[in-house]
Amino acid sequence: MYDLTGFQRDLLYVISGLDDPHGLAIKDELEDYYEKEIHHGRLYPNLDTLVEKGLVEKSQRDRRTNEYTTTRRGTREIEARAEWEAKYIDHDG
Repeated sequence: MYDLTGFQRDLLYVISGLDDPHGLAIKDELEDYYEKEIHHGRLYPNLDTLVEKGLVEKSQRDRRTNEYTTTRRGTREIEARAEWEAKYIDHDG
């Protein structure tokens, strides 16, 4: 997870949290978060990188739509990152 960009990490979190993680749903979630348009030229190459790294699995829903799901490794990476972050967050507030 340490070698991912912040954008790739955000993609991984969004894919993990969506009920229906297809390209446009992922794009919409990130646009809401970033409050700006996410271009296809940024989205899809980064999704492909997550697939190449074994963190996300890509499957075809229909002829025009790909679906993305986190792999077991992707889920483990998210959990490990959350544990690491929790060590540095002041919970006493």
